[in-house]
Amino acid sequence: MSDASAESDAPLVEVVRAVGHEHVTAEHASTVELTTDDWLTPAGDCIVGVEADRTPRDFSAAFREACQDAGATITATFAVGEPGADDVDTDDPAHVDEIAGRGDPDLALLDDRSMVGRTSEYTDDERTIFVDADGAAADLDRDLVAALAGGAPVALRVDVEPPA
Repeated sequence: MSDASAESDAPLVEVVRAVGHEHVTAEHASTVELTTDDWLTPAGDCIVGVEADRTPRDFSAAFREACQDAGATITATFAVGEPGADDVDTDDPAHVDEIAGRGDPDLALLDDRSMVGRTSEYTDDERTIFVDADGAAADLDRDLVAALAGGAPVALRVDVEPPA
């Protein structure tokens, strides 16, 4: 990955920065989430990052529109640094994993608090950023999850590839 700030200007790429939390367990089998909240309870087993600096409402109109194509492939790449670090080097993260899903015409992408990727086709929620994913929080690399539980920084890069 190259510089996240430059890539966030690209119309079909959005980058969200957040941090892990001691209650990150990433045990949820059907969703993965980042939130702007600065807290997390043990019940939030799909949440892998808190204090997110952006939400779906902040995404560009072109990006949101591209996500609303059922043929679009949406890839979420989780780049995670080391616990105690101020930021993650997206060119050389300590841990990286990805989940791929697809778009849907019913994705609103207007939530101003959190974002959720889903293995299901559930779209009746302004937080949903992709559906029919090939994984969820429980599928993320366990070393990556351990770093997040230690408070490591995370950069979530979301790429949308329109259908051919």
